[in-house]
Amino acid sequence: MKNNSIKNFTLLALSLFSLNLPGQDGNAILDRVDRNLSSKNRVIESSMTIHGRRSSRTITSRSWTEGDKRSFTEYLSPASEAGTKMLKLEGQLWIYTPSADRTIQISGHLLRQSVMGSDLSYEDMMDDRKLSDVYTVTISGRDTLQKRDVIILELVAKVSDIAYYRQKMWVDAERFVPLRQEMYAKSGQLLKRAELSDVKRVQERWYPSKVVYKDMLKDGKGTEFVTTSIKFDQQIPDHIFSKASLR
Repeated sequence: MKNNSIKNFTLLALSLFSLNLPGQDGNAILDRVDRNLSSKNRVIESSMTIHGRRSSRTITSRSWTEGDKRSFTEYLSPASEAGTKMLKLEGQLWIYTPSADRTIQISGHLLRQSVMGSDLSYEDMMDDRKLSDVYTVTISGRDTLQKRDVIILELVAKVSDIAYYRQKMWVDAERFVPLRQEMYAKSGQLLKRAELSDVKRVQERWYPSKVVYKDMLKDGKGTEFVTTSIKFDQQIPDHIFSKASLR
């Protein structure tokens, strides 16, 4: 019995020690994730398929993003959404709808509303800050996901202007991209889940080209967001990020 107790204690100690080995520091891992997902600027073409209870619909768009302060998105299809544009400047969001030929500003609690009936909110679309800038991080374990070794991170907000107070993240231990994210309210309620896949090598970084989002508080089968083209560190004309571009 004594030998078994010593053996169990040794295994526990080794397990805890392994979570804090050099190179397995939570901050270092989150920094590697940021280096893959963040950039000075990027241009993305994508499709967003919204899976409702009865039917699905797909919306395509092109987006230009500069840091975490400026972004511009133009919706390309279907015809009912084509020409709709969104502009973010320093935390403010404007939307132009061609059918009404008007521009409105989205702010306050309206930012929590769904984007075109999807499982994504305007808050989700707007927040491009590095994870390491807004969360503290600890390593809580290891697992296997999508046949990949993953490191499980627990993220807790260190800023107040954040949509999700806590996140749990399963990070590919070799490529340092999230393969699953769970987003929680401060109360502990699970708000959203994201499954990331189709990881590709793009300009010396790893990038998940497919993300399936699920709002845990609404019906439906989730929203599938597929990046069909992405280019990092491009020259983006300054006029793109102006209200004039909305029209």
